[in-house]
Amino acid sequence: MKPAPFRYFAPRSLEEALHLLAEHGDEAKPLAGGQSLVPAMNFRLARPGVLVDLNRVAELAYVTADGGALRIGAMTRQRAAERHPLVLARAPLLAEALGHVAHPQIRNRGTVGGSLAHADPAAELPAVALALDATLTLRRAGGERRVRAAEFYVGLFATALVPGELVSEVSFPALAPGTGVAFEEISRRHGDYALVGAAAVVRLDESGRIAECSLCYLSVGETPLLATSATAELAGTTPSESGFERAAAAAAAAADPSSDIHASSDFRRHLMRVLGSRALARAARRAAPH
Repeated sequence: MKPAPFRYFAPRSLEEALHLLAEHGDEAKPLAGGQSLVPAMNFRLARPGVLVDLNRVAELAYVTADGGALRIGAMTRQRAAERHPLVLARAPLLAEALGHVAHPQIRNRGTVGGSLAHADPAAELPAVALALDATLTLRRAGGERRVRAAEFYVGLFATALVPGELVSEVSFPALAPGTGVAFEEISRRHGDYALVGAAAVVRLDESGRIAECSLCYLSVGETPLLATSATAELAGTTPSESGFERAAAAAAAAADPSSDIHASSDFRRHLMRVLGSRALARAARRAAPH
C-alpha cells in the first residue's frame, strides 16, 4: 500500500524542526528512524499531513556523560547505543535490552528517541526507561520541559507529548554501587515482538540485603507496567528465589494482559511469573554489596 498524501520537510537544525512542528501543529509528525511510522503510514493507520524529517538534525545524535547521568540524544541509532562504551558501562540494562529489538538492520535505522516516543507497549526501551527512572527532555519552539518516564506514558501509543513537541533527549541516572540489572524476553522467533518481557534492577546494601529494586514488564498492557507494589515487600530481605517468585507472582496477579493470536492472557501471566522472577534473580546475582 501507499501512504496518504503528505508534505515533507527536511530541516537541518533543531530550531528549524521545532519551528516547522509549531507552524503545522496537529498536522505535523516528526520522522526519526521510520521503522514504525512508515509502515503505519503505508497501511494508512497513520495519516500525518506533514512529515518533519529529523535525520539531518545532527545535534540530536549523541551519547554523553553528565556527572553520573548518561544522556542520549533522540536521534542516536539503536545499534550505536547498543555498542557504545558509555552505555555498556553506565546503563547496561539498556544495552542488554537493545539486543532484543528486532534485528540489527532495524536497529541501524531505528532511534532511541523514536522508540520512546512511539510508546509501543511491546517495545523494550519504554520498559527500560521506566525501570531505570529515566527522564525525557521534551522540546518545543521557545522552550523545553523534563518528564519522568513514569509520567510520560499515559495510554496505548499515548504519551505526554503535545502538538509541536518532540523528544530531544533521554537521561538515565547513575546506578548506585551494589546495583545489578537484567533483561528477559520471550518471543516466538528472535526479532519478533515480545510475548512478554521483564526488566529488573536490584540494589544490595552492605549486608547483602535488598535495599531497593524495580521490575518493569512490557507487552502485558496498554503501557509498560512498573510492578511497584509487588517489589516493595522485597526491601530489607535477603535475596532468594522464593522471594523473587512471590514478587513476580504478585505482579502477574495484579496485571490484566490481553489475549491475542500470539498468546492468551493466562499464558502471559505465566510468562510474567517466570520472566519476572528470573530477571530479579539474575539482577541480584550481578549486584555486588558495596
